[in-house]
Amino acid sequence: MDYGHPLEFGAFITPAASSPEAPVLLSQVAEASGLDLVTFQDHPYQPAFLDTWTLMSFVAARTSTIRIAPNVLNVPLRPPAVVARAAASIDLLSEGRFDLGLGAGGFWDAIEAMGGTRLTPGQAVTALEEAIDLIRELWRTDERRGVFADGRYHRVHGAKRGPRPAHDIPLHIGAYKPRMLALTGRKGDGWLPSLAYLQPGDLAKGNAAIDEAAQSVGRDPREIRRLLNIGQLAADPGEFAERLARLALEDGIGTFILAADDPNLLQRFGEDVAPAVRELVGAERGARGVSAAPVRSAAALAARRDGIAYDDVPAGIRAIEPGDFDYGDVRATYMRGGAPGLVLQPDSPQQVADALAFARRHPELPLAVRSGGHGISGRSTNDGGIVIDLRRLNEIAVIDADRRLVRIGPGARWAQVAAVLGEHGWALTSGDYGGVGVGGLATAGGIGLLAREHGLTIDHLRAAEVVLADGSIVRTDAATHPDLFWAIRGAGANVGVVTAFEFEVDEVGQVGYAQLAFQVDDVAEFLEGYGRAIESAPRDVTLFLLTGGPRPGQPQVVRLYGIVDSDDPDTIIARLQPFAELAPLVQQSVQLTTYPQVMANADLGPQHGAGEPHSRSGLIEHVTPAFAEAAARMLESGAVPFFQLRAVGGAVADVAESATAYGNRSAKFAVAALGSNPDRLDAQWRTLAAHIDGMYLSFDSSLRPERVAEAFPPATLERLRAVKAAYDPTCVFRDNFAIEPAEADAA
Repeated sequence: MDYGHPLEFGAFITPAASSPEAPVLLSQVAEASGLDLVTFQDHPYQPAFLDTWTLMSFVAARTSTIRIAPNVLNVPLRPPAVVARAAASIDLLSEGRFDLGLGAGGFWDAIEAMGGTRLTPGQAVTALEEAIDLIRELWRTDERRGVFADGRYHRVHGAKRGPRPAHDIPLHIGAYKPRMLALTGRKGDGWLPSLAYLQPGDLAKGNAAIDEAAQSVGRDPREIRRLLNIGQLAADPGEFAERLARLALEDGIGTFILAADDPNLLQRFGEDVAPAVRELVGAERGARGVSAAPVRSAAALAARRDGIAYDDVPAGIRAIEPGDFDYGDVRATYMRGGAPGLVLQPDSPQQVADALAFARRHPELPLAVRSGGHGISGRSTNDGGIVIDLRRLNEIAVIDADRRLVRIGPGARWAQVAAVLGEHGWALTSGDYGGVGVGGLATAGGIGLLAREHGLTIDHLRAAEVVLADGSIVRTDAATHPDLFWAIRGAGANVGVVTAFEFEVDEVGQVGYAQLAFQVDDVAEFLEGYGRAIESAPRDVTLFLLTGGPRPGQPQVVRLYGIVDSDDPDTIIARLQPFAELAPLVQQSVQLTTYPQVMANADLGPQHGAGEPHSRSGLIEHVTPAFAEAAARMLESGAVPFFQLRAVGGAVADVAESATAYGNRSAKFAVAALGSNPDRLDAQWRTLAAHIDGMYLSFDSSLRPERVAEAFPPATLERLRAVKAAYDPTCVFRDNFAIEPAEADAA
């Protein structure tokens, strides 16, 4: 039986403690010889051997391409919860180069002498199965609750999940007897026996037992790789290759692991034997018409959503499906727990164009375009549709130091951008959270902690590379496709996918970062006072206000946080003094720091939001008494646990209203409210409607049709409809504040 697996070749090296550098050097020889895998036996009770985990970690650090695995891990002396974390750690540190071989035990006298529990063969199999389930569950970091398992041999109660490995670590099981072979078929990713322990016919019998067990649980037997530990089968490389080729073609072996501590033998195995085996097997497979083993398991294929032509995904684009290991880390955003049918991760503008072409062939499905995935509006994921995830387009490069001109990919995060720019003494205003992706913020506006002094993020855009709805790739600036350049600065999600931004950034040195907390008895009065203080403050002050509903028996606390762009402590304190006088301070922190340090406030790992965000946004000219009273009543309702005022004004209003698609530049404050109940949130938000003129798209999750007219002034919306008709007449981009294209004559 040939299972069609791509052939792999590895080394089985003795972890000799007598010469600790030897297994490391042999691993490097194996890598240099082109081998795929280096493995080490695990006998913790053997004083002549190095500890396997320690050795594997050291080898991972001293190599760069070869995969590393235990052959096989002694589970009775390795608690599975610890194994899960150790395996994930090596995998992350080696950038996905770890495989996990597992064994049920043996040598029970030695195991018991080391403190392990003696088990019968049947008990050992049960214990290993429990360990496999527990290890895999601990790697499921998209689940929020702790792990609970109350098995006969392995128990955890609320164990923390993670870390998540860099890739889907395969579990290879050392098995010989029927129960172990059945376990391999049901739950293993590979079968790893040693040829020296097998009798003629045992490989065929083992394969049959594994295949039967796999089919009993709905698995394709080809999902299970067949590995084999071997010795030198022949001195002549040609004869050696012929014997291995027969094992591949007749017994389905896909990975050959040579037990040898001779560097010359490892070199011949990698450079002479392995290529010859591949050539022999490739020719025979071609003649027989053997199909390749499936890339995805039967379970993964069963998780596919209806209506998506998965097999037609353009070649080269990384595609993540609902049944894939990585899906849990790409399905959701910071705020929303989505369940897309397919996530595409292009790494070039052409791949973005190809991904859009694929999406156009599925016009009935939702389409989301995601940069960082923060997504308060919730539109960067969906349910059952397609997501084009731009995280791999994350370049940050200086293209003209004299002009302070930088090129930034949409998938970069603002914390990363701040860090790179900070090396030059530069900064680009960019929201208040470093985990936000560049693309969404840089096409919607960008109200950041330097806004009053340096304007919106879009005000620094000088050119962009855009993939249009029809798949064409264009460069746009003030002179080239000027209407497109106008539109992407404020309504970019409607007209294309920006694959690169060129920004002219500012010189920003040390700044004062303030975090002030107040006990507030009269919320309306405090809001008014904050509004007056901000409008009176010099432009180098940008402070945001954050509060929530009152808590029973606790005082109302309102927080101010933001930047004073000065490196002089006396100036910083003087700028903050009017705010400090608004109410009694209960907590304060004022630091002389840098903009990169301010933006280094985020976890840049995967985002695992849950549920639906419910947020509303608006723009106001002033914090009037009437607005302040309405906002205070809204907070008292308990429907809004998150309420924010962001200072705008200043340099934002210096840009002409018609210069970009961002509307309502005269507004001096942006308002945002979040709530768990959309009906209650809407009811309270309506009490503010009379005081609001405009909306900031990124902070509003509403799907009301009229929200587009609220976001853009009439003249801006009319022009946007004409641009939409020119660049996206069929509304490929329709799931993020979609603008209806103008009629053909009007356009």
